[in-house]
Amino acid sequence: MPSLTRDEAAERAALLTVDGYTIDLDLTRGATEFGSTTVIRFRCDRPGAATFAELRPIRVHRALLNGRDVDVTALDAGDGNRLRLYDLAADNELTVHATMAYSNTAEGLHRFVDPADGEVYLYAQTCLDSAQRVFTCFDQPDLKAPLILAVTGPQAWTVLANSPVACPVPGRWEFAATPPLSTYLMTLVAGPYRSWYTAHDGIGLGIHCRAALADHLDRDADEVFGITAACFDRYHEVFGVRYPFGKYDQVFVPEFNVGAMENPGCVTFRDEFVFRSAVTEAERTTRAMVIAHEMAHMWFGNLVTMRWWDDLWLNEAFAEYLGVRVAGEATRFADTWSTFTINRKTWGYAADQRPSTHPVAPDRVDDCAAALLNFDGISYAKGASAVRQLAACLGDDAFFAGLRRYFDAYRFRNATLADLLTVLGEAGGGRDLTGWALPWLRATGVTTLRPVAAIGPDGRYTAVTIVQTAPPERPTLRPHRLAVGLYDRGRDGRLERRRQVCVDLEPAADHGRTPVPALTGEPVATLFLTNDDDLSYAKVRLADAELEALPRLLPAVVDPLARAMLWSAAWDATRDADLPADRFLELVVAGLPTETELAVFAQVVSFAVDLTADQYLGGERRPAALAALAAACARTVLVAEPGSGRQLAAARGYVRCATVADVPVLRGWLAPADGDPSSGASGAARPTVPDGLTVDAELRWAVLRRLVVLGAAGHADIDAELDRDHGAAGAEQAAGCRSALPDAGAKASAWQSIMVDTSLSNRLLLATADGFWQPDQDDLTAGYVDRYFAELPAMANRRSPEVTWRLAAAAYPRLAVRSETVTAAQRLLDHDDLPAGLRRTVLDCTDDLRRALAVRGSVGG
Repeated sequence: MPSLTRDEAAERAALLTVDGYTIDLDLTRGATEFGSTTVIRFRCDRPGAATFAELRPIRVHRALLNGRDVDVTALDAGDGNRLRLYDLAADNELTVHATMAYSNTAEGLHRFVDPADGEVYLYAQTCLDSAQRVFTCFDQPDLKAPLILAVTGPQAWTVLANSPVACPVPGRWEFAATPPLSTYLMTLVAGPYRSWYTAHDGIGLGIHCRAALADHLDRDADEVFGITAACFDRYHEVFGVRYPFGKYDQVFVPEFNVGAMENPGCVTFRDEFVFRSAVTEAERTTRAMVIAHEMAHMWFGNLVTMRWWDDLWLNEAFAEYLGVRVAGEATRFADTWSTFTINRKTWGYAADQRPSTHPVAPDRVDDCAAALLNFDGISYAKGASAVRQLAACLGDDAFFAGLRRYFDAYRFRNATLADLLTVLGEAGGGRDLTGWALPWLRATGVTTLRPVAAIGPDGRYTAVTIVQTAPPERPTLRPHRLAVGLYDRGRDGRLERRRQVCVDLEPAADHGRTPVPALTGEPVATLFLTNDDDLSYAKVRLADAELEALPRLLPAVVDPLARAMLWSAAWDATRDADLPADRFLELVVAGLPTETELAVFAQVVSFAVDLTADQYLGGERRPAALAALAAACARTVLVAEPGSGRQLAAARGYVRCATVADVPVLRGWLAPADGDPSSGASGAARPTVPDGLTVDAELRWAVLRRLVVLGAAGHADIDAELDRDHGAAGAEQAAGCRSALPDAGAKASAWQSIMVDTSLSNRLLLATADGFWQPDQDDLTAGYVDRYFAELPAMANRRSPEVTWRLAAAAYPRLAVRSETVTAAQRLLDHDDLPAGLRRTVLDCTDDLRRALAVRGSVGG
């Protein structure tokens, strides 16, 4: 189906003004389809002109424009999703009666049957251009209009939408008109959801989940409501504009593709945020950040919306920055910036060095298909880092004053990069921000910062310079306002900041070499940290002596954000083959047992296992690396406070690193407690389970999967565990375990599901793909490497673009770190007819594979 282009959207926006949508959905037509009747009232600036509306129906029963029939045959004759409208009047009314299809891909109106109880749950995900899967519309962000929704469904259901119910009737829900919304923000949630309600500062708050998760959400309801209330207070304070959409529901929905979606008045979250097993404080921090992120969207994206998708960053970068900042300022989760540094920012750095990198604010995004691919580490993490840098440059007073002007000027309207820079510049004293925006928002790539110091015979700095470099293919240097920190050991041996100095890097004047005269005469620091507090966006390199000493220095650093930056710097150097992979693993083994920031702990384990051990080291080096990592995690399990999040994080790390030698321990963790056949979480003590560690559903699945990969568990074990945990999460875990089995038949079945089967939901497909490639199973999977590249185009023809690129990334043979894999990938990339999203996915995954080959070459692996 054709993807709406930027030029088509601009032409239609110049022609039309949409006054409102009236949408009537019938959810009583069975398991595969629903009824959709839409009335659109709109004006045309050039009577007699033609345009089109979008919908993706099973069939259109009738379409009327100003009382006359509209030819709908084009929808079935190659025009796909476009209903052509001719001879428009000044004032128009389009009515379309259609039958639409439920999806199993979390696009449009997603239908899910909970295996735990057989109940049906629906939700609408209309972003980016999936509103047309639910109702007839002009599906672009700058044709905002009020929506009036009515729904017919089973009487026992809960039905929620963007606005409150205005006229409830048994089996019929008629909702109040919304303020003007972009079509991609319409949502609907329906099914036997369980609900909790309260109010804060005049705003009605609701949280909802499916029945199988109700007990788990009930335990956390006060926390979720408390985060929401605290963030509303902070946003009202800094924005000076109250939340503009009435009530505020937050719904945890199944099989969601992304973390959450900011639908005004009815935010949807992936229901993994309803914690059904023990979690660490880091996971609660992440949930708080996501809640705050979606709340920021009520202003950035919903109250004021980008005109076209090339300004996606106006939505996502600001929501990302404010979500991290406000969650840290308004809730108990104070270390959000450490989480951002180690998780989100490393995502942004990696994305910015791949072939698909793009500016935070591209000059042009040609169509919706291209826009969908830009929901990535650039728009989110790099964008948020740019916003943080802008706030540091302007100062908070001017920054928030500018945002208040922005909301006032463009309330319920659309805006562009130029609009935002104008109001921020005015608030900053008439400053022209165009020059700042060019290197930060219009240019690609990440620069690298290195300290160069001259030291006198007295042990003091005689000169300090910060050197900024950029790769030749992306040569832009950026101005930075950042800090440098000097860290020394105290009497207790801990490294703490002695002094911090603010530095402005101005490459137009200093050509990438910025002196720091304020440090002349200072005693040499044990650790010199560039970009202290992580205010800017750049890779940081340490001096050679400090890098050599890092396994001794890093565990002693007190500040969690500084430690996160050091881990990030070490990982960057490893990924760039500047630090040998085995040296990074030495650092991990030394630093993990003392790392108390749990988000950092978990991410470092992921770097160490999934990338360093599995990809960057040769086969002979991997077993020893895993054994050392497992030992480090096991030590942490033993020294951590029983029952603590640190103990849980270490136990998870141990499971991920476990080798054949650890199989007896893992089997002991799965053994039921004496007299308790249902759970390892309570009952008589088991000697092999560390005191305080709860081996609940999620940890049990992790242990079982590791045993499966190690050849120590099989089909019967998976079936037995699924009997214990027969809900949606269990089904996904079982799919991943079955795919990971070291068995030729299991691999063949999984491959058929990945490449051919369209009956499986998006999440079951991704779980299957995630389990397929495993280290030490090369004899089983080697033949699938060429098959992946040969069969990928046919797979793409069977699936939607979003599912295609997600599945292509998950199923990429990333463990086949061989030049032959790169050659096979290039043969596919040489095809001119490869869909853009698929091309980008394969190109980026192959670039990561080339990096792995380069790192292996640097250590002789």
